[in-house]
Amino acid sequence: MERRSYKRYCLTFILLGLFLLALLFANINSGSIHLTLKEVFAILMQKRGEETAYNIVWEIRLPRILAAVILGGALSVSGFLLQTFFNNPIAGPFVLGISSGAKLVVSLVMIFLLSRGLLASSQILILAAFAGAMISMGFILLISGKVRGMSMLVISGVMIGYICSAITDFVVTFADDSNIVNLHNWSLGSFSGMSWDNVRVMAAVVFVTLAITFLMSKPIGAYQLGEVYARNMGVNIRLFRVQLILLSSVLSACVTAFAGPISFVGIAVPHLIKSMLKTAKPILVIPACFLGGAVFCLFCDMIARTVFAPTELSISSVTAIFGAPVVIYAMCAKASRREKM
Repeated sequence: MERRSYKRYCLTFILLGLFLLALLFANINSGSIHLTLKEVFAILMQKRGEETAYNIVWEIRLPRILAAVILGGALSVSGFLLQTFFNNPIAGPFVLGISSGAKLVVSLVMIFLLSRGLLASSQILILAAFAGAMISMGFILLISGKVRGMSMLVISGVMIGYICSAITDFVVTFADDSNIVNLHNWSLGSFSGMSWDNVRVMAAVVFVTLAITFLMSKPIGAYQLGEVYARNMGVNIRLFRVQLILLSSVLSACVTAFAGPISFVGIAVPHLIKSMLKTAKPILVIPACFLGGAVFCLFCDMIARTVFAPTELSISSVTAIFGAPVVIYAMCAKASRREKM
């Protein structure tokens, strides 16, 4: 059994890696200019090639691709942490209203600064998104202390998300400045307009947070077996919960700050990864979730850019199309298992 599991783990990571490489090349080539593998290699590795193609790849396509990889992986890991925290298969940043809370505060900060002729830096956007995420999470935790049923908690999270989205839409709709109106596109979710400075900041935030999360694999695994077991293993439950909340909020806030709210990635990808690995061990699921989220968002971003080109769809619309069926299947599978028990 151990040998069979080891083969499954290796095969899963190999498949995710191959899909990631294939989608990287496909995304670099998707657009008005198509390049051969040799031309792509020359531009990326040797930094030479036809000037127009070189600039398009390095200044437009590559930052967007890396943003989709980093933010998609971050959103997936954030969803896994929230599912672990609430012990709920449909817990995620978007469903619980955390992304909507981050979107609301980011929108208010951007509107405040733009109305005064100022531009918000990446650091300010991340801090604003983190503040919004923590406010939404605070409301969810307050509600969780009042209700016992997880279904009521999820419904409450959805309602918080709707309230935050409604306030955001109201503020953006009645904004006067022409630059502020562009917030509407951001509020729908998009990886467009990424720069290398954005990529550097998000990479620093996400990879540091992921490293801390990976180092917590052992206490997360103990927590999955129940609070009593985790406490007996020496886990400080109160401190551990605070750490999970902070880590998941930082990851989801970083995504919202740069790409806007993106739906269903944080719910669907962890389910797919756990079904592929046939295990929920954090030491395996966390890196696999990052790769799976990167693959999923790269694929959805390519669909969003190319299907109705030159018109671009919002990334959340595409992720919902592919992610919602996964969530429905997971809920039905869980219900059938309960009936059998």
